[in-house]
Amino acid sequence: MKRFKVIAVIVAILFLLAACGKSGPSGIKKVYYPDWWQIQDSPDYVQVYGMATKVSQTTSYDAAHANAMLQAAQYVEIYVKGMVKNYEEEAGVNDPQVLALTSKVVKEVSNAKFENVLVTKQETIITEENRFQTFVRVSVPKDAINKNTLNKIRNEEALYNQFKASQAFDELEIEVEKYDK
Repeated sequence: MKRFKVIAVIVAILFLLAACGKSGPSGIKKVYYPDWWQIQDSPDYVQVYGMATKVSQTTSYDAAHANAMLQAAQYVEIYVKGMVKNYEEEAGVNDPQVLALTSKVVKEVSNAKFENVLVTKQETIITEENRFQTFVRVSVPKDAINKNTLNKIRNEEALYNQFKASQAFDELEIEVEKYDK
């Protein structure tokens, strides 16, 4: 009987420890995305995605749509400028303090024009902070993206041809000046 009581106490302690134990990693929360997020399911469209969290439902939708359109424009062309600055200073003689600062700046600029763009999915939720979070999927016809890309290539080619013609004209002027002297 004494052996039974000892086993019962051990089992009770094990149950108590198991009940007090943590279930899964603490403090980690999964970020919500709709089940259609980042899925390319149409062969005729490039689907781009935007997300925004705002106090107003309308501004949340507008910002999410703008973010999606920016992503579409970045498919065609993007200009990126970046800068990183590192600064470190040591002050003091006996016990010096090191002050360090690193700053990073990135600027992206895109420019594109699209036709027949459709918002094909949209979902708005209310967050724990009582804000509206909107997810938008915008479908851009692949023909529009190809047209934009082709126009960019043609413009670059035209600029290059104009540059070469200008160079040739400059060389011709130099040759004419040689004969005028």
